[in-house]
Amino acid sequence: MIITWPTILSIIKKIIDISIVWLIFYVILKNIRNNVKLSLLFKGVIVIIALKLISDFCGFTTVGVLLEYIIMWGPLALIIVFQPEIRNILEQLGRSQLLGRHKVLTVDERERLVYEIIQAVDTLRKQRIGALLVLERDISLGNYIDKAKKIYADLSSDLLVSIFFPNNPLHDGGVILQGDRITCAGAVFPTSSNGKISKRLGTRHRAALGIVEETDAIAVVVSEETGRLSIAVKGELFYNLSLDDVRMMLIDELKPKQEEEIDEEELEEEEIYEENN
Repeated sequence: MIITWPTILSIIKKIIDISIVWLIFYVILKNIRNNVKLSLLFKGVIVIIALKLISDFCGFTTVGVLLEYIIMWGPLALIIVFQPEIRNILEQLGRSQLLGRHKVLTVDERERLVYEIIQAVDTLRKQRIGALLVLERDISLGNYIDKAKKIYADLSSDLLVSIFFPNNPLHDGGVILQGDRITCAGAVFPTSSNGKISKRLGTRHRAALGIVEETDAIAVVVSEETGRLSIAVKGELFYNLSLDDVRMMLIDELKPKQEEEIDEEELEEEEIYEENN
């Protein structure tokens, strides 16, 4: 078989075509995974498709007709009902950085970041001063930064405490951290409508959970009423944590993905070694 230039170009085009499709699917699925509401929606669609296949296989006529109507008109209904979430995911696709964080922190920078945050929240909890710190990761928080008061300052515990000090105009909003810098203060985040949250928790906790339901950010909350510490991450709220718990969770969540994979491999090797011995 003689390989000509048109044949080679045709093969290259097909490879590029398939790669682009896979990249689109990867980005969409990645953003769906980081958005709790859309991930639940995606699971619901999978369940409906599975039920349709089962009904066709078993010959359930009535169920099959109903599911056909749902599949036919469902996309239009979903666009109308979930319009805000779809708009947010499209905005995130535009703002997300495909190659990861805008800045990968070194070990020393991560340690300093965690140290300054722990020092700040320790002071805030002792004085019963409410606070909300949001750490940006892969998904950009530019939409919230644009509407907040820009600071662009080096991170320090003293600056964080002064921002949340009572009677400060920025006291009620949240602070967004990008890398090891304070980007803005007074940020307003969407509040979660999750019915599982305790009614005793206030707006800060609901805002912390709301932002991590839509993005992959990390939110640290100091309760103004009780001084208790909480962390919201990956669509979950961990309430009433100790200072050491907060420190360890931040260290673990701020690890680059490559380090996480290495740690998992080392853990698997240790388990295999223990089993063999």
